[in-house]
Amino acid sequence: MKLHGAWIKDPATQAVCAALMAGGHQALFVGGCVRNDLLGMPVQDVDIATDATPDRVMDLARAADLKPVPTGIDHGTVTIVASGKPHEVTTFRRDVATDGRHATVAFSVRLEEDAARRDFTMNALYARPDGTVVDPLGGLPDLRARHLRFVGDPSARIREDYLRILRFFRFHAWYGDPAKGIDADGLAACAAGIDGLAALSRERVGAEFRKLLAAPDPAPSVASMAQSGVLTALLPGTDHRALAPLIHLEQGIPPRWLRRMAVLGGADLTDALRLSRADSRDLARLRDAVSGTLTPAVLGQQLGADLASDAMLLRAAMLEQPLPQHWQSEVARGAQTRFPITAADLPNLVGPLLGQELKRLERAWLASDLRLTKADLLR
Repeated sequence: MKLHGAWIKDPATQAVCAALMAGGHQALFVGGCVRNDLLGMPVQDVDIATDATPDRVMDLARAADLKPVPTGIDHGTVTIVASGKPHEVTTFRRDVATDGRHATVAFSVRLEEDAARRDFTMNALYARPDGTVVDPLGGLPDLRARHLRFVGDPSARIREDYLRILRFFRFHAWYGDPAKGIDADGLAACAAGIDGLAALSRERVGAEFRKLLAAPDPAPSVASMAQSGVLTALLPGTDHRALAPLIHLEQGIPPRWLRRMAVLGGADLTDALRLSRADSRDLARLRDAVSGTLTPAVLGQQLGADLASDAMLLRAAMLEQPLPQHWQSEVARGAQTRFPITAADLPNLVGPLLGQELKRLERAWLASDLRLTKADLLR
């Protein structure tokens, strides 16, 4: 079996591989680029595995007039820049010790040892520079079946790095087959490893939820996360049941992870996920909008088109109500409409009286669903 993506023939990518092989070493594409190419999905990053040590990689890159950058040299990673494009090159490794988050590694010359330390079988696929796939652990059948499965013993893989619990649900959302369900052994291991989640930083938890909720349909994975107890352990008070209806309502509408996060509810997501100030503000505004009764046009005027659309979708999903007719055009109308009265229109009023009258007129304008004109309001 061979890869066929255009990325593999990129002269810069081939130059990096040629530099390694010129020194008598292996150069193998690995991980996401191989997986995504085989699935017909876009390839974002090109990772290369080699039996050359990091120092040797640096020397070979310089000899080929390429730029090596020691981005993670202690863990075996050198970034080689060719024609302005970065390529992460990592020496074959085996784990010597793990603490549930970080690993102490030793460099290896054996591909099998490098594959055995990876998380999922579909991520332990390699390919030679000509595109020939190398499958040391039998991951191809899992990839064809869209079956996300841990390498070896799931519990052992999780104890090595508890972030793999979140990656399990995230990768299932992106690459698993929801019709076949989630891997039972993996799910049981995640449930058994819940206590280890406390070792994860909130920034990493937040980053994983962003990636998970950006998947085309994360609802089955999030339901499995709730079933295992992982969702409640990380985000107390959340409820996944309105997520599937929201996904259904989103048909034809680009996914937004914060909209999907809002539908889960929960207490203090800002702290639990280390949300930015902007995301925290938008989340609070969405929650207020869902519980209110503002029309689509007024929501559009007050929140802008994107947040107002999110609020309408959330309201329908969480309150189990149909979306009103023409809601999208009404949101757009509101987003494009501005309050027609300014202080200059009330020259006879100053100070507090001016402010009070502007607020009174604005309330009347909002109550009219933004339909009162300037003339109407001044009368």
